Amino acid sequence: MLLASLWGASYLFIKVALEDLSPAMIVLLRTALAALVLVPLAASRRGLRTLRGGARVVLAVATVQVAAPFLLISAGEQEISSSLTGILVASSPLFIALLAVWLDQEERSSGWGLVGVVAGFVGVAVLIGVNLVGDLGALLGGAAVLLASLGYAVGGFIVKRSSAKLDPLGLAAGSMVVATVLVAPIAIPSAPTELPSAATLGSIAILGLGGTGVAFALFHTLIAHDGPARAMLVSYIAPAFAVLYGATLLGESVTVATVVGLILIVGGSWLGAGRGTRPRPAEDDADDRPGRPGVERARRAPELAGRAA
Repeated sequence: MLLASLWGASYLFIKVALEDLSPAMIVLLRTALAALVLVPLAASRRGLRTLRGGARVVLAVATVQVAAPFLLISAGEQEISSSLTGILVASSPLFIALLAVWLDQEERSSGWGLVGVVAGFVGVAVLIGVNLVGDLGALLGGAAVLLASLGYAVGGFIVKRSSAKLDPLGLAAGSMVVATVLVAPIAIPSAPTELPSAATLGSIAILGLGGTGVAFALFHTLIAHDGPARAMLVSYIAPAFAVLYGATLLGESVTVATVVGLILIVGGSWLGAGRGTRPRPAEDDADDRPGRPGVERARRAPELAGRAA
């Protein structure tokens, strides 16, 4: 619940920070602060050592799963609400199931999983068709967030192929550092000429240190101690927190279409990821520890990586 509350609040803090900062500047500060949390943690667990020889993977993950999605989400939130952003990002497992047809046969959905994928995309259509149609800026903002979700899915397949060689926390730390370097040339020219408000500074601090840095550390700790099956439950709770924060703290409207879209996308992602069709015995989770990757963790890496980002 703590992790879901942090992830769900990320969109709230992005929306507040956009009052004073450009999308690129938000991403630069977010990744830099997250790196301050993740690099020492990964180093203490000797996770950075596994990155030797994995420069291409780190660069790919930093680009596809960190820098680009973070930029797209921040840019998209200039046009759409934080709650709608949180719901649309939850479509990542749907894109994983869709891309699996060409990229990874092990991740293909069938039966109820396929029904979930269809239901999820219907939810996306409901949100866009009811909430965004008629406003070109909002349509482009929603498309940017969906593109970010697609990036998370693609990055998940990259992480899966490297999961046997690279420590997950080390990869997360390395990708945050590289993403900071990649975004800097875009962000620095847009730096504010005046000191941002206290609300913006506080939002960036919580977003970077908590919603990104601490959240990644908590997520990988949950995987290590409780297994990926239980850890993934957070992914289906976070969008509800995003809607709650947006409605109560920012005064964003929650329409019937928003609720229907939330149910269809989160429920469809849950089914599409196999949560309702492939129950796992508890002992499988027990074998999913650092140093013992296991077949199941390798198989579910795209979903885990996509939702973690």
